[in-house]
Amino acid sequence: MSQPRALPARHRSWLFAPGDSEKKMTKATEGEADIVIFDLEDAVADDAKPAAREAICAFLKTRDNGEHDRLWVRVNPLDGPHTADDLAAIIPARPGGIMLPKSRGRHDVEALDQMLTPLEMELGIEPGSTPVIALVTEVAAAMFTTGDYAGAPRLVAMTWGAEDLADSIGAMSNRGEDGEYSFTYELARSLTLLGAAAAGVPAIETIDGDFRNLEGLEKRAGKVRRDGYRGMLAIHPAQVPVINEAFSPSEEEIAEAREIVALFEANPGAGTIGHKGKMLDRPHLSRARQLLAQVEA
Repeated sequence: MSQPRALPARHRSWLFAPGDSEKKMTKATEGEADIVIFDLEDAVADDAKPAAREAICAFLKTRDNGEHDRLWVRVNPLDGPHTADDLAAIIPARPGGIMLPKSRGRHDVEALDQMLTPLEMELGIEPGSTPVIALVTEVAAAMFTTGDYAGAPRLVAMTWGAEDLADSIGAMSNRGEDGEYSFTYELARSLTLLGAAAAGVPAIETIDGDFRNLEGLEKRAGKVRRDGYRGMLAIHPAQVPVINEAFSPSEEEIAEAREIVALFEANPGAGTIGHKGKMLDRPHLSRARQLLAQVEA
């Protein structure tokens, strides 16, 4: 088994487009999103799924192969009747990757791997090469398995969901009176971030359903980036430029990171270094290098 294809160098914005609308898939693909996700799950009714599979396959076949790395597909969850049909229809068109919704734990990613491998072998695709992003908090039981994904086959990113989680636990709302996520959903966000770090993959923030509130989106994206998230899901093209800007290091951040790296390179034996009135240690150096790696990518 080979390693999965790497994420596109930029994976700040992940824009959903319903798989039963060629118009919306075209608009999403021609926009600024780093990754586009053609949806076969929530955006498509059950009786429309067969036609949506065919539409996605046909659409992917019209695109240049060099573009496929950014064109992903969200299949249906493994505990339903549609996943095998989804994969059989779309893998021949070689999507850039698969989003697995309602993942209940590492075992679901492993099960998906076992479904993908024979399809790849049959089609002459390198086995194990199709990458996966897992949605890891959409059912209540999955909250207890977010730290179990290290080494899961094909896994290249993790994200979370608040709407399905609320449905799973029977909540009336996932927001408090102040409009912010209540504790359970902030916990889901934190567990996803920790789980992704433990698995060595980027954490991707969930959607903001209020696509008209771009100011609120900017604030939220900035917050989760500071927390350690590396990108965000989007449901409307208008959200993409805001997300891209929020997850792009500023010139000031880049300059400071370069200063920190240069300071430690000039003092290789130092454990701590004074810089602009603060004491910097090795974690500061690590964060500076990580930021510069994003820029170089």
